[in-house]
Amino acid sequence: MGEKIYGLLGRKLGHSWSVPIHQALGCEDYRLIELEPDRLGDFLRREDIGGLNVTIPYKREVMSFCDVIDPAAEAIGSVNTLVRRSGKLYGYNTDIDGFLYMLRRARISLTGKKVLILGSGGASLTAQAAARRERAREAVVVSRTGPDSYEDLPRRHADAEVLINTTPVGMWPDMDRRPVDLSLLPELGAVADVIYNPGRTSLLLQAEELDREDPGRQADMSRGLPLEAVRRRIRWTGGLSMLVAQAVQAEELFFDRSILADETERIAARLWRDRTNLVLVGMPGCGKTTVGQALAELSGRPFVDLDGEIVRRAGKPIPEIFASQGEGAFRELEVQMLAEVCARNGQVIATGGGAVLRAENRTALRRTGRVYFLRRVLGQLSREGRPLSQSGDLEEMYRARLPLYEAAADRSVRNDTTAEETAAKIWRDLCGYPGDQRP
Repeated sequence: MGEKIYGLLGRKLGHSWSVPIHQALGCEDYRLIELEPDRLGDFLRREDIGGLNVTIPYKREVMSFCDVIDPAAEAIGSVNTLVRRSGKLYGYNTDIDGFLYMLRRARISLTGKKVLILGSGGASLTAQAAARRERAREAVVVSRTGPDSYEDLPRRHADAEVLINTTPVGMWPDMDRRPVDLSLLPELGAVADVIYNPGRTSLLLQAEELDREDPGRQADMSRGLPLEAVRRRIRWTGGLSMLVAQAVQAEELFFDRSILADETERIAARLWRDRTNLVLVGMPGCGKTTVGQALAELSGRPFVDLDGEIVRRAGKPIPEIFASQGEGAFRELEVQMLAEVCARNGQVIATGGGAVLRAENRTALRRTGRVYFLRRVLGQLSREGRPLSQSGDLEEMYRARLPLYEAAADRSVRNDTTAEETAAKIWRDLCGYPGDQRP
């Protein structure tokens, strides 16, 4: 028999990050296997299957093709890992341990809590099993129909304490959607989204926003307490750590070998760092382009100057766009270009000074990037080629934009030394950040 088949089995896999994870674990032949339902049976009967991970929509369907199903997978009712041994197809569920790893990493507890689980597919079954294992007080499965539908959440489940999204709503490329409005759940203390691409789904971005708006937090900050001392109301996590943890366990099953425990964290951190965009925001002339170019050279990433992309698309310099079409037309073009740029991963992006003015821009930047607010003394800002800087009051502009820069940014960095030194500070921060969670 020739080479064995290793890969991820699903229907639509353009969003998947599984290949680099398994290759980092030593499975160089791992690949994506997209199949329509009518081809599933013939494929699973192949004798050259070595090991497969299984994703939407086949986690339950593959069970009927297994010769042996692990008791834990049988109890969950879902299989996400297949291994062929001695002609027999074995089914396992490594999602459950990956899911619990994700929760522990973000310090989210289900014990004694009322848990809402969005969705009723294979990932939902895993979340339900986790809720039972962790002794949740109550676990409610929310679906489009039935007594626990999305429309009934405010009336029936406003006391929910943990929300878990197991649906694909918000996944790349349809990233603008979110399955529920978290503001309708006032007792919510934690949100877990099994989606990992993008790193911060619209659901997680709303969890962040609600955390920022917490009245108790604002009161503490008004008394001058340090940020570290402020109570955080909502913990959240994306699904990247779950993806990596279940992949590590699957590799152990594929090749009957043990993998060091710290490999999970090492690969998750590297994948998050490599796929996350580095985004620079700040006043016009604060050095975003220069620092961005230094960051690109330091990190080996492609550099994207958003204003430069706009100039190429419009076929004219920015002052001409303002003069001939006005600021409104420029901002509309900026929204379009930023959405296109932020749909890609692993870049250094320098935005225009006014990119944060639109809420949809701030969302797009944060969804796939870690955002840095570059600060510089106003008197040192360059005005050349910047229509608004030349015609307006910089101090007034800064006062108006400062809350928006702070709302968009994950970190604030002073750009008062060389571009290389500022870039090094940003790179150290990115490499040291834990990734797709807010502990």
